[in-house]
Amino acid sequence: MNIGDVAERSGLPAKTIRYYEDIGFIRPARSANGYRQFAQKDLHKLTFVGRARSLGFTIEDCRTLLALYEDRGRASADVKRVAQQNLADIDTKIADLQEMRATLSHLVTSCAGDDRPDCPILDTLGGMPKA
Repeated sequence: MNIGDVAERSGLPAKTIRYYEDIGFIRPARSANGYRQFAQKDLHKLTFVGRARSLGFTIEDCRTLLALYEDRGRASADVKRVAQQNLADIDTKIADLQEMRATLSHLVTSCAGDDRPDCPILDTLGGMPKA
């Protein structure tokens, strides 16, 4: 398969596929003219990494998960540990986003949104103390 075929089948852009090659997730063969020739195993790895990334796993997590996937002697506890850490990271991000939302919601409610120049949103962004 060429990069276009693999991109279509994996759902990943060609640029991402080239990046994953650069960081060693895949090592496609090269034809005499230098074009990448992807095997089914490359497509499988790309699909695996794409799914993992869509669940918020980092590149290093993906590297760990791929190694665990390929290790038939792995302990599922090792996989679960990686997933649990990712879940904890997601929970932290959600909490941070909820806090940001609450703050911004308060600022939007505090702003009159009229023709006057005073604006608590800009005052807060500018570090001005509340009156």
